[in-house]
Amino acid sequence: MEDIQAVLSALEVFNRAPDKTSLERANSWLQDFQHSPESWSTCNILLLSPEAPPAAKLFAAQTFRTKVTYDLNQVDAQNLVPLRDTLLTALEKYQSGPRAIIVQLSLAIAGYALQTPSWENPVLALIDSFGRNPGTVPALLEFLTQLPDEVNGNTRIPISDSQYRERAPQLLTANAQKVLELLTMYITASGVTSQVQTQIFHCLHAWLVAGEIPVSELAETPLLAYAFEALGSDELFDPAVDVICQIIHETQEIDESMPIIELLVPRIIALRPMLAQDQDDPEKIKGFARIFSEAGETYRMLLLQHTETFFPIVEAIGECAAYPDLDIVPITFPFWMRLAQIIGKRASIPPLFIEAYKSLMSVIIRHLVFPPDMNPLTGQEAENFRSFRHVMGDTLKDCCFVLRTETCLLTAYQLITIALARGPDVSWQEIEAPLFAMRSMGAEIDLKDDNAVPKIMDLIPLLPNHPRVKYAALLILARYTEWINDHPQYIQFQLQYIAAGFEDADQEVNAAAGQALKYLCQDCRQHLTEFLPMLHTFLTSVGPKLQQEDRRQVYEAIAYVISAMPMARAAESLKTFSVDILAQVHAFANKTTAPTKAEIEEVGNGLENLETMLHVIQGYGDELPPACQSTATEAWSVFDQFLTTYGLNYDLAERATRVLRRGIDLFGKSIFPLATSVIARMSVAFQATGFPSFLWIAGKFMGRFGHEKDPAFRAAMQELFERSTDKVGELLQTKNPREIPDVLEDYLQMLLQLLNVAPDVFFVSASFPVAFRAALSGLEVVHSDIVFATLDLLRNIVTHDSLDPQPSTPPPAKFALYSKAIQTTVNQYGAQLTTLVLKGVVGDFPEDSSSSIVSIFRGLAQVWPSQLLTWIPQALETLPPSVPPLQARTQFLQEVNAAIHSRQFDKVKYAVLNFDRASRKTRDRRRQGI
Repeated sequence: MEDIQAVLSALEVFNRAPDKTSLERANSWLQDFQHSPESWSTCNILLLSPEAPPAAKLFAAQTFRTKVTYDLNQVDAQNLVPLRDTLLTALEKYQSGPRAIIVQLSLAIAGYALQTPSWENPVLALIDSFGRNPGTVPALLEFLTQLPDEVNGNTRIPISDSQYRERAPQLLTANAQKVLELLTMYITASGVTSQVQTQIFHCLHAWLVAGEIPVSELAETPLLAYAFEALGSDELFDPAVDVICQIIHETQEIDESMPIIELLVPRIIALRPMLAQDQDDPEKIKGFARIFSEAGETYRMLLLQHTETFFPIVEAIGECAAYPDLDIVPITFPFWMRLAQIIGKRASIPPLFIEAYKSLMSVIIRHLVFPPDMNPLTGQEAENFRSFRHVMGDTLKDCCFVLRTETCLLTAYQLITIALARGPDVSWQEIEAPLFAMRSMGAEIDLKDDNAVPKIMDLIPLLPNHPRVKYAALLILARYTEWINDHPQYIQFQLQYIAAGFEDADQEVNAAAGQALKYLCQDCRQHLTEFLPMLHTFLTSVGPKLQQEDRRQVYEAIAYVISAMPMARAAESLKTFSVDILAQVHAFANKTTAPTKAEIEEVGNGLENLETMLHVIQGYGDELPPACQSTATEAWSVFDQFLTTYGLNYDLAERATRVLRRGIDLFGKSIFPLATSVIARMSVAFQATGFPSFLWIAGKFMGRFGHEKDPAFRAAMQELFERSTDKVGELLQTKNPREIPDVLEDYLQMLLQLLNVAPDVFFVSASFPVAFRAALSGLEVVHSDIVFATLDLLRNIVTHDSLDPQPSTPPPAKFALYSKAIQTTVNQYGAQLTTLVLKGVVGDFPEDSSSSIVSIFRGLAQVWPSQLLTWIPQALETLPPSVPPLQARTQFLQEVNAAIHSRQFDKVKYAVLNFDRASRKTRDRRRQGI
């Protein structure tokens, strides 16, 4: 009774909807209760008790399903039959509902049947028990509906592959004919209700999906005819559509299924008049669209072989595609795509299909039209429509595949010219839709086309001066830049049109202009080098008026042009553009008054633009061109002063260090003389601010130059290590590790670099134990990258070569110092390390982390065997009570113990993997709870 009252109290919490903590506590208790052996009897009482509230009864049914899936081994052999009878009794009790309870009990019985081969024929037993009483037939049909999916789809049921291969056919294949006969009997029974007929169709669909009922046998029953007749019933329409679509799908083996196809196709074609009859009912049209499209996809080869017979299906799909409801139109798209893939490769295409795709293209362009201005789309409607336009654009590409791109482009072109001929009365929507179509089809154009695309290029200047039209035209230019590269005579005009787009008052037009310029410069860079002075003038005059994102795209575009130049000219050009920005940064750093928010934003934008350019240009190799010989030193002097003055501003520090990162790529090894100064500045800046970007860029310099033997640089690395470790330790004294994930990530990455390039700095420093302890906090952060970095670092430490007692070659002289430092530190923090790793295994560690965890435990077992056998029990005591189960904890400790005492340390791997598997299984069960 205590358990019953506890369950009722926990469930009552959900009704009261209290605070989040109470809900989580109640949910956790219920999940733990579901896993206990006592829940069998408690839930049986709740399920059969008239006084139990509905929520408790549903919880009891859910628990039975969960426990049959996971915990059937808790039931003694002599109690298996009583458990089965309990489930059957409950199913009979709830024959009238609620359906949610019937479903859970059906799933529990199905799971039980799969795991209990001693129950010889569960399906026949339920048919005998429930099939004769009209009152229990709905419960029987629900069980038969759930059975195939539970047997085939519930991979959590603990049954071996060989057991499954033996048992599944006994439950399904052996009973398929009996089920088919039963459904036939019920569908033809006098007085059968629409509710039962609905269940019959759902059940038939489930067995068809499972592949257990051959359509050849189904065709010999009245069920096929009833499915088509049911399309005339509002109540049965949807389940009948599901069944018909699945029957069609099951006839994919065309040659084998021809007798059935010959029965189906006339019935399918006969549905076409229903499209006109039910045109005001979108849900009906959607169902018919599914049937026609399924038939079209399945019989697409027959469409070509017997076009006259099957083409009415294509016409019906075309009608569905033309339907104004845009939820229905995409149902047809897979058919058009797959058919295009077949006929588009043929030398000649039958005229009927040519006309079908021409009609489809016109339909799609019509669907692309925005509603009139008096009926504007707002909010989510507008976003959905814009997204769907791109989906429709893919279908236009299918039209190009069949009709050829030139034909499609000319069709869209003609629509625009016809609209323009009507004069000022034409709406922008009529122009914009075919422009969008041209943009969508741009990926398919022939780069050598000298007919359609030139017409489009000549048309663009004639378009109305409407922002939506200009936006669409600019994006056409962005899509056609590869063609323009082969026709450079159009570049002058394109640059003028794009420049005008930047001066438009509409910000979306500005953005489209930025995108067009970026792709024009990217694809036509070889032709644009002579236009670079013009672009510089344009940037100087128009740039300040642009939004930052548009301005950034202009800088990116210019960088593509610079990257196409010979090295010496490229260096001069880059210097021209970058000096403007560096002058801005220099002036900002020398301000004698406090900068305004706008000034801070503007210099940050400049740094972003410089980073963008450097990212595109990459670098010049190891030999710098003359124009760059002194640039690095000059640039660093500006940045050094800038960071000294404004390093306390997080955003500016972030921007500046990102530029420095690109500077490494640009200048290569020639920047090394500045590396010591950079590392020193980053060290001081991080200690002062705690901003992770300083650690990030320092780590990049260490990774690039850490192997250099320069004493000053190594001293700078040591100073950085010690200062940053002090700062991270200080932060962790006042903050939870989860509050500073970015700091920990960049600190850990820096430590990984340091361990790799300068182990003499890493291990010998007095900061090593502090760094080790700080690194452990990375295991407490729910962030995959940080967990992986932490595990990599810890693995590299506890498996370091210096710990090998029998090295194959004489070890380096400092290995003894490394080994002593590692052993002393792990002795001090090994218990914490073990606890945090095991907590992660049972908690939130990513799945791919197991190999690093295995290596860590194997290293601990080899070097700290006795300590590990002490640390593990202590760690297990700190884990949640039920994750993983006591049996898994005991097994883990025993397996590690055995591996250590037998000195077969590789067996630690299996101990860790078994423990991990048990933990994941338990977590999976919890997710299946309430």
